[in-house]
Amino acid sequence: MQILNNISLKPYNTFGLEATAKHFVSVNSIASLQKVLVLPDYPKKFILGGGSNMLLTQNIEALVLHINIKGISVILEEENTVNIKASAGENWHEFVLWCLAHNYGGLENLSLIPGNVGTAPIQNIGAYGIELKDSFVSCEALEIATGSIKTFNKAACNFDYRNSIFKQEAKGQYIICSVTFQLTKNHHQLHTNYGAISNQLQKMSIDNPTIQDVSKAVIAIRQSKLPDPKEIGNSGSFFKNPIISTEAYKDLKMQFPNAPGYIISELEVKVPAGWLIEKAGFKGKRFGNYGVHKEQALVLVNYGHANGSDILKLAELIQLTVRRLFNIKIEAEVNLL
Repeated sequence: MQILNNISLKPYNTFGLEATAKHFVSVNSIASLQKVLVLPDYPKKFILGGGSNMLLTQNIEALVLHINIKGISVILEEENTVNIKASAGENWHEFVLWCLAHNYGGLENLSLIPGNVGTAPIQNIGAYGIELKDSFVSCEALEIATGSIKTFNKAACNFDYRNSIFKQEAKGQYIICSVTFQLTKNHHQLHTNYGAISNQLQKMSIDNPTIQDVSKAVIAIRQSKLPDPKEIGNSGSFFKNPIISTEAYKDLKMQFPNAPGYIISELEVKVPAGWLIEKAGFKGKRFGNYGVHKEQALVLVNYGHANGSDILKLAELIQLTVRRLFNIKIEAEVNLL
């Protein structure tokens, strides 16, 4: 374990933004993490996972702890289910592929989501009708104030749409070290009716899909709509899909008859933020080195040499414009730093 000084964070954030960590250390075990947290010479700490869900707008004047704890293991196996424990530093998509290689089902719809396992529960990642909470059992988290390990079950995490206890009342208090999932070994429940999965499977000439087929379909859809962070800097979906009242949705439909919406309950409807942003005229709009992706309006991109403050200003302009045109508030999904 070596503490480095004045380290560029460009390789550690998927936006590819240049920012400097005053101090930096890569932590590969819980014991090392506990040791680093009590170092007296570095009172300010900043926790860094996969760097996929943040927008850096300034240098980090603290000790950046890069959580690089690795390991995947089976901890409980029954006739049709298996509990898998994955360490926080595992790449999320590689973990999904590992599960699929072992024919463990439940995470296939979450293929190709950027980031690491440890940050996935914080915002309850989701895609194509599935959320992390659907297969979540528990997570082990280190309490920063005491250095002790606490286990959070699903109820304790207070999961909601792109939300959890770790973004609310426990924000900044814990570091997730591992996550345990319960997956299926056979009799997999496929979820292919959301979005374009069924159409993609038809294009692939697949009538009786496996979990591996669903994953391939999801990957194909995401690659057709979303830029690869290795080629164009981005953090995936920048905004959450807003949930509005049924009455507000009726008003929206009066003005825009083709406005899409997904019924959440008798009282609430989820409206695609990408549709709102595109309707507001931002899809594909470029502002020099940054802009909105041409295929997916939810994605803000760094074409190269952009800075975080410029992208933040664009995000705020989009929010103001959507609020003015539709009277709907859209919130950032990424963490603004």
